[in-house]
Amino acid sequence: MKAVGYTRSLPINDPESLTDIELDQPIASGRDLLVKVKAIAVNPVDYKVRLNMPSPDENYKVIGWDAVGEVVATGEAATQFKPGDVVYYAGDLNRQGSNAEYQLVDERIVGSKPKSLSDAEAAALPLTTITAWEILFEHLDIKQQSPGAAEKSDEVILVIGAAGGVGSILIQIAKAITGATIIATASRESSEAWVRKLGADHVIDHTKPLQAQIEALGIAQVTHIASLTHTDSYFDSYPELLAPFGKITMIDDPSEPLDVMKLKLKSQSLHIEFMFARSMFNAADIDEQSKLLNRVADLVDQGYIQTTSGKNLGTINAENLKAAHEELESGKAIGKIVLQGF
Repeated sequence: MKAVGYTRSLPINDPESLTDIELDQPIASGRDLLVKVKAIAVNPVDYKVRLNMPSPDENYKVIGWDAVGEVVATGEAATQFKPGDVVYYAGDLNRQGSNAEYQLVDERIVGSKPKSLSDAEAAALPLTTITAWEILFEHLDIKQQSPGAAEKSDEVILVIGAAGGVGSILIQIAKAITGATIIATASRESSEAWVRKLGADHVIDHTKPLQAQIEALGIAQVTHIASLTHTDSYFDSYPELLAPFGKITMIDDPSEPLDVMKLKLKSQSLHIEFMFARSMFNAADIDEQSKLLNRVADLVDQGYIQTTSGKNLGTINAENLKAAHEELESGKAIGKIVLQGF
């Protein structure tokens, strides 16, 4: 089968950073599905793994953690899907990724693809959807309500780095099934327009001091923060702008230590979201990821959530994946980068 892989961690401009290769097609067993990959999306985790995790042997490492595809075979213990089903998923960091024609994935972290989206549009969603859902409802403990309900709650969510992949779906989920007020941060006109389109109630500039901008909005104090990027740059401002007993969830990897004791005076809490935790450690509730992917697929098909696909770079091959990695490493991507077909 065709695939894109690497053996050494190299800069993206190196010819061998990602290469077109041929691998044996895997065989499904246990609870695994064998999926024929139709479309993929690229995330920051892709280039972080490429740069920091070389292949432990001479075999090629295949990365990629967003895919849409057709189930072509199932393991003997799989019960949730059958050949012919079209699915979407983010996969498992411990296993070969989706930058290949065929991939094995545990059915408990797989959802049915939204019927109203194309393969490429749906491929933009899984990893960021799981991340956003776990941030909102497992870490921040935001209250859910029926889709489209107009009732506002007293919750105010500040989303730092809202125009990226996670922020783009988090805003939509929060708008669709919570009553929270959403403050998004964006520094460019294009990214501000993007987050407003997705449902942000207010937009502030994260290149300027946050507290004064939030106070100028004339709304209630921030109760929850989704810190999606550069947490170390903003963390010192969080205790002051966040209400007592407020919650912060971060997903990035700060380059400097965070002084969490600054949160003590207001009894605030810091949570860390890593969506691969369930799959990597076979958590007792691993199937929660399948459930939430199916829930979001329903919300998409009901018209409450749109794809976060920002750019389609064409066929899945080394050249196009290098372009995707390069754009993500620049930090200027809006929405998700997708590729389709081999």
